[in-house]
Amino acid sequence: MKTIAILYGGKSGEHEVSLISAASILGAIDRSKYLPIPIGIHRDGTWYLQGDLPTPAPEQPDAAGPMRGLPPVVRARRVFVAPGDGLYAETAQGGMEKLRCDAAFPVLHGTFGEDGTVQGLLECAGVPYVGAPVLGSAAGMDKHVAKELWMRENLPVVDAIAVRAEEMGRPGFLSSLERKIEARFGWPCFIKPAGSGSSVGTSKVKDMGALRAALEKAFLYDTKVLVEEFIPAREIECAVLGNENPKVFSPGEIVPTHEFYDYDAKYRDPEGALLKIPAEITAEQEAEVMDLAAKAFKTLELCGMARVDFFIDKRTGKLYLNEVNTIPGFTAISMYPRMCRAGGLSYPGLIDALLELAFRRHESRAGLKYSFDGE
Repeated sequence: MKTIAILYGGKSGEHEVSLISAASILGAIDRSKYLPIPIGIHRDGTWYLQGDLPTPAPEQPDAAGPMRGLPPVVRARRVFVAPGDGLYAETAQGGMEKLRCDAAFPVLHGTFGEDGTVQGLLECAGVPYVGAPVLGSAAGMDKHVAKELWMRENLPVVDAIAVRAEEMGRPGFLSSLERKIEARFGWPCFIKPAGSGSSVGTSKVKDMGALRAALEKAFLYDTKVLVEEFIPAREIECAVLGNENPKVFSPGEIVPTHEFYDYDAKYRDPEGALLKIPAEITAEQEAEVMDLAAKAFKTLELCGMARVDFFIDKRTGKLYLNEVNTIPGFTAISMYPRMCRAGGLSYPGLIDALLELAFRRHESRAGLKYSFDGE
């Protein structure tokens, strides 16, 4: 039996979302094959071994109502990452003991979890882990960098202007930005942190009068912000699973009941959106979405899993890449697992597949040389 560290919580605006995803994984993981070890990461970034949590009941794929999450992270035995030597936990006597950890499953949405930071720690510790490596995680998290890389491959993206925090204090900057917005794409537009997920810090700005407040809100979550063109669009999502030769599942569609698919619509309002799987699009559109999802995945050097999000312009039918989520919402009723289930892969089977991909990637890199001793 392999021991799997489930890393959840975290120093992120998506802390609560992580508690929900982790509860779902703990309730569905195959305990005849894996022994899960819950490691809760407090809001201050400190890691704690959570001991024996009650096993959550598996989420029902067609469940409605608020999703259940794990209890708040308990400050118990601290966990430390030892470069080259795995994970250690404090003992009751004040010493340290090595934790058996065959792999880690980070369920950490957003900053300090989905952005390459935890992945780098696990690489240094020599622990296999589920999901994208350091480069892919960092590139996928930064919406601006992802757009730039996709544009180099001639993949279609929504027009956007990057704004950095230090620019806000420059005389005349706001007026200059207003003119640039009006020249490039006009109003309304979206303001969003470049490195945040779940629509945290995102605003729909209808005119220049609301621009400053929206920028200040977004800068609470990142030092770089995107001002993005508003597209009256259908929101299409596609699940990708694999390493070098990923499998792409048929896409689904999000139909928000809110003005846009914001944090409340995603996690607080059970009727915040209608999820359609499969998406009601033509066969040609489906083929284009799946092809672009694979290209977007490979361009960012991703592994394991990703949910690739698209817009279809309601006026023209044109398809745009929106963003990629390398650790998407992971309850049994979240879009990513539901698209996999529609493609024949059960939720427990998905967890198993992701762990196998993690082991495979780790093994493929185990033989690499890290010192030069001559040819």
